[in-house]
Amino acid sequence: MNQDRAVVVSALRHAVPYIRLFKNKIFVLKAGGEIFADAESTRTLMEQVGILHQVGIRVVLVHGGGPQSTALAGALGLDTKFIDGRRITDGPSLDVATMVLNGQINTRILAACRDLEIPAVGISGIDAGLIRAHRRPPVARKGQSPIDYGFVGDIDGVDASVLHKQLDNGLMPVVSPLSCDSTGTILNINADTVAAAIAGELNAEKLILATGAPGILSDISDPRSLISYIDRAALKKLRDAGKLADGMLPKASAIDAALANGVSRVHVISYKMPDSLLLEVFTNEGTGTLIVNDIAALTPAEQASAGPTS
Repeated sequence: MNQDRAVVVSALRHAVPYIRLFKNKIFVLKAGGEIFADAESTRTLMEQVGILHQVGIRVVLVHGGGPQSTALAGALGLDTKFIDGRRITDGPSLDVATMVLNGQINTRILAACRDLEIPAVGISGIDAGLIRAHRRPPVARKGQSPIDYGFVGDIDGVDASVLHKQLDNGLMPVVSPLSCDSTGTILNINADTVAAAIAGELNAEKLILATGAPGILSDISDPRSLISYIDRAALKKLRDAGKLADGMLPKASAIDAALANGVSRVHVISYKMPDSLLLEVFTNEGTGTLIVNDIAALTPAEQASAGPTS
């Protein structure tokens, strides 16, 4: 028993500098839809988010819903198509995305927050003009026919005041990545892209991407090839060399955009690792991959805590 108490006290002491550093700072957390596949994994993540909230970190949670959308589309007899990791959204697929994102997943997260006494409020990019977007025009590809992504949106801007009003009142926004254009046409936007845009507009301290992968790998076929830290230039080299899996391609673009727009630290972590969010925030070692503009921006402690990039 005495040993257990010593561990608890030691952990609290270790966390204090981080709590002091991050209190009142804004973190944008993007969590993939697979995390919210069941109540247990939803609660596991939200318990960690609740601790961040309780110690004074202001969290904006952006959620995806890809697996659930694919499953519901399949149950309805609809085909799901992806190109370079991005979903093609036709009319019926948009209806599915709306039901899943704004209905099933957002509500499940809010219900977990209610149980954990986290004062969360659900919102989408449509609400109060949070995300201004336009329908993506067909994308030309060398030697191939243009790609029409359907009702997929590209972001024109983010109204940060919508989120600041909630954060300033002690609430935690839970954001669905749906948006619409100026005429009210609903658009589906990649959740990583939404999270990066929000993080940049809010001048967030961190953007954290929680996914099924352990982080960014130097060899996509070897989960042991985790890269502990990397900068934008090295990430671009991995992407250009075709060393990123399809699902990581939109994340790489979002990471680059966030760093370019003033977010100093982006983290890619696995929700499958116990307490990965808390370990990433409250320890130097972390659990996944830390991405920065320039390796020189890392503190000596951050560089000492992890091996070099591959």
